[in-house]
Amino acid sequence: MMKDLVGMMAKALVDKPEDVLVNEIDGEKTTVYELRVSSSDLGKVIGKQGKTARAMRTILSAAGTKVGKRCVLEILE
Repeated sequence: MMKDLVGMMAKALVDKPEDVLVNEIDGEKTTVYELRVSSSDLGKVIGKQGKTARAMRTILSAAGTKVGKRCVLEILE
């Protein structure tokens, strides 16, 4: 569910949604979501001064709190 949320947010932002890849690494209390996008779309996902990335992390964190898990978003190049 959370993996789909991250993918959906990223696909809405980029020019090449087919290049969006989300990898889920599940731990005991924390789940890490690795987001990969096309290098030309990296700036769109991060945003000015990281505001877009921060907003995505906030949404993911709030959704994770609702299901009782800590969620971390990593944006990979």
